[in-house]
Amino acid sequence: MSRRNALRQPFEYLNAIVETDIMRVDGVERRPATARKILKSLARLQGTSAAAMVMAADLGDGGKPVHVNTIRSYLNALSQMFVTEDMEPWFPSLRSKARLRTLDTRYFTDPSIAVAAMQIAPADLMNDLRTFGLLFETMAMRDLRTYAEALSGSVYHYHDSNGLECDAIIHLDSGGYGLVEVKVGGESLIESGANTLAALSNLIDTGRMKPPAFKMVLTAVGEYAYRRPEDGVIVCPICCLKP
Repeated sequence: MSRRNALRQPFEYLNAIVETDIMRVDGVERRPATARKILKSLARLQGTSAAAMVMAADLGDGGKPVHVNTIRSYLNALSQMFVTEDMEPWFPSLRSKARLRTLDTRYFTDPSIAVAAMQIAPADLMNDLRTFGLLFETMAMRDLRTYAEALSGSVYHYHDSNGLECDAIIHLDSGGYGLVEVKVGGESLIESGANTLAALSNLIDTGRMKPPAFKMVLTAVGEYAYRRPEDGVIVCPICCLKP
């Protein structure tokens, strides 16, 4: 397949979603233009727990507002089509009295759909590292879920009332689990991710549950995984993942 055809495929898939598939999934008639707007808003808010009301505000900026119930209908259809997938929160036993956030976070099952929804070209991403980071996180979650399922496990996220967040917790049926922060790369971002992992690990009440089997910063760059000697955190390029 040529590079040009490969770049065109996500846009063709997006067109199929909004023109036909979103109405076939449950027989409800929906507007392609509204579906495109909602997918674009989802792309901007991917990896968050943004509710329909937040999306309504996002969509209502400078145009005709979209009703919250309409947004919920489209979101349900996209979920049934496996265009998006929600990630449930993790509820560990903690030493802290922080309240745990209970909302799911939402990701595209394929980050290329988000790229098409935002109409971004590869050159645009190279000049917008924030958006690139969001898309990389979506790709990382897709891969983590795939490999976790192969090991009879699930992937969750953590967010508490003190503002501490952890991108992914891989939890196996055996009760073992690992903490994962997703970072594009670079020493400062890896250090930030390691600090987050340490903060969450220190909150876990190991008298009531196992300590984490591993702590990992998952990166976009690099050829080899390694373990940091100072804290035991694994720094792993996404290309090194395997079940």
